Amino acid sequence: MAVHRTYLFAPGNHARRAEKAFTLDCDAVILDLEDAVAVAEKPATRALVVETLKQNPGKRGYVRVNAWDTEFCFNDIQAVTGPWLTGLVLPKVEDAAQVIAVDWILANIERDKGMEVGTIDLLPIIETGKGVANARAIAAAATRVRRLSFGAGDYTKDMSMRWTLAETEIDHARAEIALVSRAEGLEPPVDSVWIHIKDTDGLVRSAEKVRDMGYQGKLCIHPDQIGPTNGVFTPTEEQIAFAEKVVAAFEEAEARGLASIQMDGYFIDYPIVDQARRTLDQWRDIQNR
Repeated sequence: MAVHRTYLFAPGNHARRAEKAFTLDCDAVILDLEDAVAVAEKPATRALVVETLKQNPGKRGYVRVNAWDTEFCFNDIQAVTGPWLTGLVLPKVEDAAQVIAVDWILANIERDKGMEVGTIDLLPIIETGKGVANARAIAAAATRVRRLSFGAGDYTKDMSMRWTLAETEIDHARAEIALVSRAEGLEPPVDSVWIHIKDTDGLVRSAEKVRDMGYQGKLCIHPDQIGPTNGVFTPTEEQIAFAEKVVAAFEEAEARGLASIQMDGYFIDYPIVDQARRTLDQWRDIQNR
């Protein structure tokens, strides 16, 4: 499985920043056609985004198109979709019909361009009250969607909440998205951006919180956020060593007909071993990236 710890946003109409983003240690770059681009510049920015993607073959390049209910969404999708694109980020998703429609559009473009259907990833951002309320249906829509993401900025605005540093007001939304992702067999979700660019300690606390809630990464809005966020979602040397020890000890015990053991004061059975194997798989994915 590919690594999804850090997605870095870059404005699609700022060639230098977009190009620099592909040289950084994020797991994927999202070239933005939505919030970072003025309305008057949106149509012209599509071609710039495609050119940037073509200049970075082999890199994981996504494009955030404009929301489904805007006049720009359909033409955004048509213009940027091709073999140069890793995936689309669809903002403000509120019901399953939206992802089903975009999945259908992508499938037709892929056929027209001689691509295998399903090649282009689709990452919905759930960022309204209606979207959270419909998260289960969105996750269950049987589309190409592999993982969901959460957008706290628009969500708190939509819900008339105050987005605090502690972020307790969005615990429910985060938990719901993590729960439906697991229930419907999707990968762990990707969390919202952290808007306090200079507050690295706050970023780390936010990332640790969602990691422990079952998320696999965060959206990022500044290059300085990549390293700390990658660090939170990367197993430590101690965790890797412990996981290797757990797996080795349990496999030896299992060969003797045992399904539970004690190791260094820990009770080890299948759930603990499965978690250890997951840690090792994650580490291998990071190394392979």
